[in-house]
Amino acid sequence: MSVKSLRQTVQGLLPSLSPVRFVAEDGTPVARRPADYTEPPVEALRKAWRRMVLGRRFDAQATALTKQGRLAVYPSSRGQEACQIGAVLALRPADWLFPTYRDSVALVTRDIDPVEVLTLLRGDWHCGYDPAATRVAPQCTPLATQVLHATGMAESLRRKGEDGVAMALVGDGATSEGDFHEALNFAAVFRAPVVFFVQNNKYAISVPLARQTAAPALAYKGIGYGVRSEQVDGNDLVAVLAVLSAAVEHARAGNGPVLVEAHTYRMDAHTNADDATRYREDDEVARWRAADPVDRLETYLRSRGALTDEDRAAAREEAEELAARVRAGMNADSVLDPLELFDHVYAEPTPQLREQRAQLAAELAETTQAQED
Repeated sequence: MSVKSLRQTVQGLLPSLSPVRFVAEDGTPVARRPADYTEPPVEALRKAWRRMVLGRRFDAQATALTKQGRLAVYPSSRGQEACQIGAVLALRPADWLFPTYRDSVALVTRDIDPVEVLTLLRGDWHCGYDPAATRVAPQCTPLATQVLHATGMAESLRRKGEDGVAMALVGDGATSEGDFHEALNFAAVFRAPVVFFVQNNKYAISVPLARQTAAPALAYKGIGYGVRSEQVDGNDLVAVLAVLSAAVEHARAGNGPVLVEAHTYRMDAHTNADDATRYREDDEVARWRAADPVDRLETYLRSRGALTDEDRAAAREEAEELAARVRAGMNADSVLDPLELFDHVYAEPTPQLREQRAQLAAELAETTQAQED
């Protein structure tokens, strides 16, 4: 490879020097529009704004359910709605999504029943929805393990000749895991159609980004593997949707994987069990609240005459109806069968598993008989 070709190859992998942005924190268009990306149609932005309103209300309702004892834990994604909604809207129904435990709003945007989304966090099932039917993998709690799964699924789609893409959602902490780097390397070598979407919310629980990496941005972690990379303002839905749509189509066209880093912020604590005041200052949170992604997009759409008071009222009403459905579903007692413990462990149960299931069934029968006597 000549020096000129090598330089062009490297330049094609490098992310923008600063995060791609279309809309400033105050909702006004930026002075210099990104030359490499196209702003999504206004109707797509209106749809995204409505989804953001619904997502934020769902997130608030889920947080409240933890305080009522209806959920064991809930990792809020308040402040990351542009990332959650943008990721889903950039995909087609036949594409695959590989979420983390913090991506419940993305699942709701994918039109999965909100109560089924919360089944994991209530402790009923590891996954309350059908991954094959929804093309959404189970929410992953271990960091970065689903990145390997997404890469494997993408490679499977490629080998079968299917026109599909896999997107893996991860946090900044996951980029420190070996699985993340193994997945990037494999995906680049085999040109798997996968998009790695890093939601950099500045903290891996209590560990700040500066203690995780010395890289100028997490987007640069893709360069060493030959993965095209980009960084985007994760609180600007217009930019997120534009960048992710381009990344998905790049992968779909057979051009290999893409790594996108979104600069965003987790406004609430890591989970309801976390005290974020122990490791971050109030003024830092206040600065990011001023860059609220929902308010930013609403202001932008209003300035373009694309959003009215009636639209806002309708979205808020729909959001309250969603919250009511979630409350009703979570207030209903779960009907659990202990024998379901053995379902879905293996495609074909092993002899040991069958023996254990029979033993438990006998014990349950004895207990039921004793109670009846």
